Amino acid sequence: MLYVLQKAQHNEECDSVEDSKSDDAIYASELLPKESSGPAALPVRRAKQLISLYTMVQNPNMTHLKLSELVVLPPLWIRCDGSDPEHTCWLGAEPLRAGNKITGMNFYMVTCDGPTADKTCFANLEELKMAHKIKHRSSLVMTKGFAQYELIRAAAIEDTIVESESNIFVDITWNTVDKILETPPLISAATLNITLESGDPRSPVYQLYRELQFLLALAEGLKTGVTEWPEPVESESAVELVQGFLTDLKKKLDGYYMSANNDETEKIKCDTAAVDSTMKSIFSERGDLDFTEQLWCKMRSVSSYQELIECFTLVIKSLEHGEIQPWIHQGSSSLLSKLIQQSYHGKVEVVPLAGITPVQMLLEIGLDKMKKDYVSFFIGQELATLTYLDYFISTSVDLQEQVRRVQKLHHMLEIMVSCMVLLQFKHENLFPLTQICMKYYKENPVNEKHVFQLPIRPALVKKFYQNDHPEIWKVDISSGHGQKEVKTTWQVSTSPPAEHLASANAGLFSDSTVNGSTEERSYFITVAQCSQVHFT
Repeated sequence: MLYVLQKAQHNEECDSVEDSKSDDAIYASELLPKESSGPAALPVRRAKQLISLYTMVQNPNMTHLKLSELVVLPPLWIRCDGSDPEHTCWLGAEPLRAGNKITGMNFYMVTCDGPTADKTCFANLEELKMAHKIKHRSSLVMTKGFAQYELIRAAAIEDTIVESESNIFVDITWNTVDKILETPPLISAATLNITLESGDPRSPVYQLYRELQFLLALAEGLKTGVTEWPEPVESESAVELVQGFLTDLKKKLDGYYMSANNDETEKIKCDTAAVDSTMKSIFSERGDLDFTEQLWCKMRSVSSYQELIECFTLVIKSLEHGEIQPWIHQGSSSLLSKLIQQSYHGKVEVVPLAGITPVQMLLEIGLDKMKKDYVSFFIGQELATLTYLDYFISTSVDLQEQVRRVQKLHHMLEIMVSCMVLLQFKHENLFPLTQICMKYYKENPVNEKHVFQLPIRPALVKKFYQNDHPEIWKVDISSGHGQKEVKTTWQVSTSPPAEHLASANAGLFSDSTVNGSTEERSYFITVAQCSQVHFT
C-alpha cells in the first residue's frame, strides 16, 4: 500500500494563485482526484512541502506537535511536473522501522531527460559509482543490470509487421555490470513476457480463428436472439455445399464409390483449413473428420437464418429416408448426433426447426469439431494429456461456458504457435509454457491482455536481441544491507518512465528501422536516487 499524490485537475486559476499561498497552506481539494481528471503533477516546491509534513508527523522527536500516537504511514509518492532544473518527475518518502518504532526516513528523487539519441548525454558507469560512494560514504558498491528487448519485432519477417496488441518481451537481469548499455551475459536470468492478441491473418491458425469467430457469433445469437451472419466467402452457397455433400454420401451408399476418393479427402482438408504448406507440420487439419464435422465445414458459410434451416432440413430428410448412414465419433452429445444414432435404427424423432433450435444445433456440432482440433494439437505435440485438458472440453457445463473454454484453448494455441513460428521454441520450452497458460485459464476468464511469463535461458533468444536496441536498459548501484541499503538507478527507455510526462516524441525512433538497424534509437534518460535521514 502507498499514497500517490497529484493535483485534482490542472487549470490556470490554480496556477496563478499558487505563489500567493503560504508555504504550509495545503488545500485538501488539490489532493483529491476528480473522476474525469487524469494525473496532474505538482510543482517540486509543493511536493517538498508535502514530503516535509509527511516526515514531521512520523518523527518521534517532534514532541511539540503533541501527537497522541505516532502512526507508521504507507510510503508516499508525489507526481512532479519536471519544471525544476533537474526535471524531477517523482518525489518519494518511506519510513524506516525497527519493530513498531520509526527510526528514520528514506527519501527518493526521480529525474528524467529526453528523448534523445545523443549517446554523449549518457552517464559513465565509473562516474555513477563514484558519485554514489561519495554521497553515501561507502567504499564498496554492487551493480545489477536489467534489460528488456522486444522479440516480436526482431523475429518478424521484414515488411510483414502489422498493428497489433501482441508483444513478446524478454526481461534479463544480471549481476556485475561492466559498462553502460552492455549486452547481457549468457549467465543472466531471463523471463519471457508474452501478451498475444488472436487473429493475426499471417498466423497458421488464422482459419481456425475465423471458425471461432463464427462460433462466438452463434453463441451470442443464442443469448440475444439476433445472430450476426458472416458475409459469404464461397462461390457456392451453404445449401449447395450441403446438397453436394449429401449427394456424394448417397452415391457411396448406393455403391457408386467402391474405394476411397483421395480428391474428396483433399477437398475436405481444403474446406476446413487454409493452412500454409510450410506450417502444416505445426498445425495440420485432422484426417478423421466425421459426418457432423464435415457438415460444420460446409455450413460455416451459412449467411442467413433461412439458409440454416434449409441446410438442416436437407440433412434430416436424408436421415429420415435412410438415404445416408453417416459415421460419427463416439461421445458426441449434440442433438444432430442423437438424430444420426436414431437413424441407424430407422426411426428419427421430429425436431421443429424453429426459434433458436437450428442455431443451437449448429453451435453444438461446431463446438464438438473445434474441441477435437485443439485436443489433437496439444496431445499431438505432447504438450498436455487428455486428463489435463478435461476442464476445457467438459460438456457438464452449459453451452455458453463451453464456448468460453474453447476460446481459452484457442488463445493458448495462438501463443504456442507464435512461439514455435517466431521464436523456434522446442518441446522443452513449450511444455512448461503450456502448463502456465492452462493453470491461469483454469482459474481466470479469457484475457488477451494478460502477460504470461516463462523463465528461460538467455541463449534461447539471444539471436533475436544481440544486435538489437533494448526497450529498457538500467543499472542499479547499491551499497549497505537491510534497511541501511541505498540505491542509485540509471535507466534509458524508449517510453517515458512516468505516464504524466507528456511528450510529443514519447517512444519514437530516430529515423530507425527494425531488425538490427545501424540507426540510433531515441531514449528517455531517468535517474533515481535515494538518501536516508535517521531520527535517532
